[in-house]
Amino acid sequence: PQVTVEVLDHLEHLALVDFRDWEGVERLQKAIQFADQLHEVNTDGVEPMDSVLEDRCLYLREDDVTEGNCTKELLKNAKEKVEEYFVAPPGNIPLPKLEERDTFLQGS
Repeated sequence: PQVTVEVLDHLEHLALVDFRDWEGVERLQKAIQFADQLHEVNTDGVEPMDSVLEDRCLYLREDDVTEGNCTKELLKNAKEKVEEYFVAPPGNIPLPKLEERDTFLQGS
């Protein structure tokens, strides 16, 4: 299956993964080919499930609070914080501009 620039752009923003080089795109195409095998499975008459464990009772433990009031100690771990909240970075990679990806895909 051919991966378009628009699909790469969408996936990169969703997953914060960089597909800038050919190796990344090739890995994505192999994953798609692997997942496409699921289309061969006959699912006629099979009801969708929320979970593979939906027919089982999930046993939950009691929620016993053993610690608390440690906000200040926890926030000491934060590189950046606003009021009493951790601030997460917008992404872990600098995403290339759409034109750069278009050029890359045309060259592959």
